Amino acid sequence: MFLKIYYKISDFDSSIKTIVTVGTFDGVHLGHKSIFDKLSMLADQNSLAIVLLTFSPHPRHVLFPQNQNLKLINTDEEKIEKIKKLGVQHLIIHEFTKQFSRMTSTDFVKNILVEKLNIEHLVVGHDHQFGKNREGSFTELLDLSEVYNFDIHRVEAFEKDNIKISSTKIRKAISVGNITQANNLLGSKFFIIGQVEKGNQLGREIGFPTANLKINQYKILPRPGVYYVTIIYNDVNYFGMLNIANDSFKTEVHIFNFDSNIYDQKIKVYFFDRLRDEIKFDTHFQLKKQLQIDEISCKKYFNLTT
Repeated sequence: MFLKIYYKISDFDSSIKTIVTVGTFDGVHLGHKSIFDKLSMLADQNSLAIVLLTFSPHPRHVLFPQNQNLKLINTDEEKIEKIKKLGVQHLIIHEFTKQFSRMTSTDFVKNILVEKLNIEHLVVGHDHQFGKNREGSFTELLDLSEVYNFDIHRVEAFEKDNIKISSTKIRKAISVGNITQANNLLGSKFFIIGQVEKGNQLGREIGFPTANLKINQYKILPRPGVYYVTIIYNDVNYFGMLNIANDSFKTEVHIFNFDSNIYDQKIKVYFFDRLRDEIKFDTHFQLKKQLQIDEISCKKYFNLTT
């Protein structure tokens, strides 16, 4: 299904009858998927277009600029890629500003959902709040839905292995290097998209060339260490091992059986599991020996014969 993307609410064609969901949807995880499943079912039953309204920058980055500690599971680019697979027809990534944050919950429903998005059904998560200071509760939404004549549906929290899935829990798992749990809660592999830039060439000197990645400043990265990864470049899948440095979170990946010049190109890296902590070595010889051990472990993990 073709996804149409807008960067202003006002660009949307308000003559289209819609079913809408609103949120940041960081990670687009299994909990979110239950919302999208509900959207798809209701859209089919009522012949409505599915609209996802999300925001960029993340509201916390705008409202609390002095505290930039929140790192996100997905950049906008990554989020778009995941949403394309979920049956959404219209994605609105509206700029979040302090002025926008001061809109009351009533004005948001009336001016945005009703007048701009021509809403007939609204689907929200179990903990959804909206409007100025997040004052809009589900109870208020129910009242407003009667005033403005649309139906509202709340999707309960999605649980897996007795864990209520949330973006916060996934971010925590990633930050401590628990990739297995993060992937389990996401329902897919955690990944990064980075632009390859020149490094100090040490890896090439010792027989393990690496692609040094420039990562979005708001992108969450796992705890420093070495990880089993796959890499996609030009639609081809490669295997490799990735290191995140302790002091700087510098990220570099060694790609097996690969020797192309990819400076300034973007590559996608999927995380499968954590191999070990980062180690500081006194000599290049010690580093090379450890990388040889890591390569054997990684190829065994992926069942590679060469």
